[in-house]
Amino acid sequence: MTSQRTRNRLIQRLREEGINSEKVLDVMASTPRHLFLDEALAARAYEDTALPIGYGQTISQPYIVARMTELLLSRAKSLHRVLEVGSGSGYQTAILARLVDQLYSVERIGPLLEKARQRLRDLGIYNVELKLSNGGFGWPEKGPFDAILAAAAPASVPAELKQQLAPNGVLVLPVGNERQHLTVVTRREDSDQFDVETMEAVRFVPLLSGVVR
Repeated sequence: MTSQRTRNRLIQRLREEGINSEKVLDVMASTPRHLFLDEALAARAYEDTALPIGYGQTISQPYIVARMTELLLSRAKSLHRVLEVGSGSGYQTAILARLVDQLYSVERIGPLLEKARQRLRDLGIYNVELKLSNGGFGWPEKGPFDAILAAAAPASVPAELKQQLAPNGVLVLPVGNERQHLTVVTRREDSDQFDVETMEAVRFVPLLSGVVR
């Protein structure tokens, strides 16, 4: 269930669901999702579904990972400095890291962060800097960012994250409480004005405050 053939079936499914970026599909085809799950769930790694990773968190559905990554690549003018909010198991981190120059990733749950750190190290991914932090505040010391991707849903777009975008920077995140929608926020060049696009309905864990060590 973790063979390349199984992975390829997932990639074909993503194509059928409308993912067009060959860059994204190639990276997902060569990234071993089963390594980002506990052994008991590894056999389900290439199903197109979200799966639990502990602490009330999930590894995102592959379609959503592909869709958010594709949006980021298509909208951002540069991918030199990128922020991820919510490292989780490290799967989305691993996908992004292979498509951007430098990735900064924050996670509020310490044990998940340490597992993600080890998995990235095992895969030889070294262009990621990880931090245990309240994700909604981002990582202002490392900004401004060309792009930000958040893997948890705030009720509204956090002002802190918008202010960490560089000119023409793009923020992709789910927004909402009971009803969530994938949202793309673009900072206008040389301006504190932002353009907001609301995309398809999604379901993510909420963006919570506080750190769990």
